[in-house]
Amino acid sequence: MLKIRMQRTGRINDPSYRLIVTEHTASVATGKFVEKVGTYDPKSKVRQLSEERIKYWMSVGAKPSATVHNMLVSLGILNAKKINVLPSYKAPASPEATQGETQADVSSNLPAEASALAEVSAKEEEVPTEAPAEEPKEEEAPAGEEKAL
Repeated sequence: MLKIRMQRTGRINDPSYRLIVTEHTASVATGKFVEKVGTYDPKSKVRQLSEERIKYWMSVGAKPSATVHNMLVSLGILNAKKINVLPSYKAPASPEATQGETQADVSSNLPAEASALAEVSAKEEEVPTEAPAEEPKEEEAPAGEEKAL
């Protein structure tokens, strides 16, 4: 499957990108691509795209990456909604919610093998073991009194 994606070029702290058509399994850094269809300079926001070549490759079956898709939508080349490319935010679990869960609730969310292991470990925890006998401690005399020998 072909993909239209960005390949970073330029120097350190001065990025620029090529928009290329490449096989989706090929690494972008290898430099092996089918065709260069445009460039993008993020500092000056300059985009030079070959609209007819992009439309041709998409008609052949090439899929744009999410970032390239959003760029094509903002330029009006594609009539679609933008894709959220930011990582999803997962709110941290509140301690009150985790305290309410019981062992059965936790094991019900696990796969069958893991829940079986959880049941075995729970049974092992239930077996009472004898605590070692404590050795009697000698009573210590208060600080002011000395012990007679």
